[in-house]
Amino acid sequence: MNQERRRAAGATHRRFGVRALCLNLFASLALGAGPIGGLAAAMTTASFGSALFEPAALYLLDKRRPMSSDDFRRYPGAGVLFCRDDEGVPRRAAASWLIGGRRLIMMNAHNFRSANGDATRALGDCFFQIAGRNYDFASDSLEVGMADDAKRLHITDDWALARLREPVDENVASQPVPAAPSLATGDGIVAVTMVSPAGHANFAEPSSIETCAIHAIDPPTDDGIRRARHDCNDGYGGSGSGLFDEAGHLIAMQSASLDMNRRLAFDIASHYGSALLIEGKLLDAIKRNVDAPH
Repeated sequence: MNQERRRAAGATHRRFGVRALCLNLFASLALGAGPIGGLAAAMTTASFGSALFEPAALYLLDKRRPMSSDDFRRYPGAGVLFCRDDEGVPRRAAASWLIGGRRLIMMNAHNFRSANGDATRALGDCFFQIAGRNYDFASDSLEVGMADDAKRLHITDDWALARLREPVDENVASQPVPAAPSLATGDGIVAVTMVSPAGHANFAEPSSIETCAIHAIDPPTDDGIRRARHDCNDGYGGSGSGLFDEAGHLIAMQSASLDMNRRLAFDIASHYGSALLIEGKLLDAIKRNVDAPH
């Protein structure tokens, strides 16, 4: 099973998108995120500490540490998506973000869609946790980045928005609506911090934070969203982690990584993480939902 997860990067953006996304779809399953076609049966009950996963970092250098209370204040809106398995047991699935107010949640589409775009679970099977409390979703509020006629879920389509049934407590701060990142397409080092409120299966603590870097930004897709290739350590469950610039602005959301737990050196062509920049269609959808009447 580990060999199936370790796939090489494709030669094109679209080809890579499918392969790498499948790895993170496996990651979602490992934390109870839901079925992918016929692969769900053996994996939906796996969780942190499972023997399926080596407790090893993605790269040779691992600078992750647990998030502190100061980190949660610096990066407001950091929450966790929980989803129920086939037996109805809630399991930690992925990072998710309260953004722009007290109801809107941003996360990955692959929590709810397979690589082929098929629905894998209903929004009502999940809930959002922040500041020690759980909040249910409005069941009909899910919006995903994948077009209705698309045949595959790709990295830059891998976003979802949903609204909570009731607003979070007034004392819970949300992540501000970001501005489109002013980053140039192409190669270049950009210092970032990966914030992972749901942690990683290859890290002992329930959350993590790490300083790392973006090494390249691919050209935009038709939706005006670009993929960032980075060297931030990821692990199963790290889907949806936020990438923040040095000023503390949210600029990207983690989607997939290659060769989980292999402790290889970062390689821009074959061993790197992928995040989608918060711009284009995603940023437009966030602003539209924030401005919409409840």
